[in-house]
Amino acid sequence: MSATRLFRRELSLAWGGGGGPLLACGFLLCLTAILPLAAGANAKVLAPAASGATWLALALASLLSLERMFERDFEDGALDLIASGPLPMEAVVTLKALAQWCATGLPLALAAPVAALALGQPTELVGLTGLAALIGGLGFAFTGALGAALALGAKRGGVLIAVVVLPLFIPPVIFGAGAVEQASQGLSPAPALAFLTAYALFAAALAPLAGAAAVRSAQG
Repeated sequence: MSATRLFRRELSLAWGGGGGPLLACGFLLCLTAILPLAAGANAKVLAPAASGATWLALALASLLSLERMFERDFEDGALDLIASGPLPMEAVVTLKALAQWCATGLPLALAAPVAALALGQPTELVGLTGLAALIGGLGFAFTGALGAALALGAKRGGVLIAVVVLPLFIPPVIFGAGAVEQASQGLSPAPALAFLTAYALFAAALAPLAGAAAVRSAQG
């Protein structure tokens, strides 16, 4: 299977397999709609934490479709066929992560500014919130691919993925929320965005290697 065909297949499965991206966006918006109720709908209390709450919701929403990334192909034997094809497993992990970013990360990056506004974030930070969510989504996708590969074949894999991945999601949450917070204080968000980009690139470089090794181990 060629790289282009595999990428299109992953996108098709992501959009056609139970509405994964819509489910992630719906979860994000529902969570940020509940938070004001929990905080007593006091804008003065909630607004300072809007960036952090938005990024926490983004991280949790990014977890929802990770279990299906490899498990579905592992169960029906498709992963064995893909592994016997011309693409090395490192390329397969990379393409699956990129498809995850396009299918889920991009819609979440569009929904994140709406969620942040609902939490009381100033409107002038909408563009920066979307940009940071887009970069952070790339890191979430590759880190999530690694977690999904490590949990491949395990019972209650979804819980295991969350345990493995959530600690690795802490840096992008800190850098992404920090960039918006810096901008809200009139400071440059560039340093925090640089750290966020560095994290995403590091994840993109390391996750395919480690993920491919984990998939081969699961296949025996």
